[in-house]
Amino acid sequence: MTEGYDFTNRTALVTGAASGIGAACARWLDRNGIGKLVLIDRDGDGLGKLGLSCEVECHQADVADEGFWQSLEPKIDRLDHAVVNAGIGTGGRIADLDFAEWRRVMAINLDGAFLTLSTALRAMRKTGRGSAVVTASITGLKPVPGIGAYGVSKAAVAHMARIAAAENAGHGIRVNAIAPGGVDTAIWNSPDNEAQFAEHGREAVIAQMGKTTPRGRFATADELARDIGYLLSDASANVTGTVLTSDGGYTL
Repeated sequence: MTEGYDFTNRTALVTGAASGIGAACARWLDRNGIGKLVLIDRDGDGLGKLGLSCEVECHQADVADEGFWQSLEPKIDRLDHAVVNAGIGTGGRIADLDFAEWRRVMAINLDGAFLTLSTALRAMRKTGRGSAVVTASITGLKPVPGIGAYGVSKAAVAHMARIAAAENAGHGIRVNAIAPGGVDTAIWNSPDNEAQFAEHGREAVIAQMGKTTPRGRFATADELARDIGYLLSDASANVTGTVLTSDGGYTL
């Protein structure tokens, strides 16, 4: 193991784990010796296809369901790390956005993140150590027209992570957030992009979108998993309350 990246005998919780960044984090932790993974996603079938070698506990659930967390928390014997990752994307300008759509996004991206993080923090306090990473977005730092609900939800979770870091440093718990730019995940498979994908092919459209960044391409989920893994690991022992920008230079 690389120094600071040994997760032997530790337990990590990952939400949104069936695909994208969450699945990549689960695999990264597995490769780096994690003892047990607690994986949560609405896509139960996807959770069963990750091909992990460590002990795995899967829950098909909605992270915005308070009852789920109330039932899970007493069953958590130990928790060392958490990846607060589940989220959905949406389009629409604020003046035109339906309130029901606004609430749908906030319920998953913000309320679900709060329920996940608060549960994880209480579990970590039992052992007096731990680390959590919240998946925010560069759109929570840089205003991007047309995705108001998503951007606002991600700005909120980034600040939530910083507040949680201040509240829990004395408990031996670190909390950070990551703000990705464009990442090639299923979040782009939206109705807004279906026509372009059908006409030009998904790979070509994503490649063209990636050319708008200084790096010239979108990140992969595995690249983001390595960044998140660093923040979770002992290699970042002095890092807490930060929002790591990983955007290929998009905000330059």
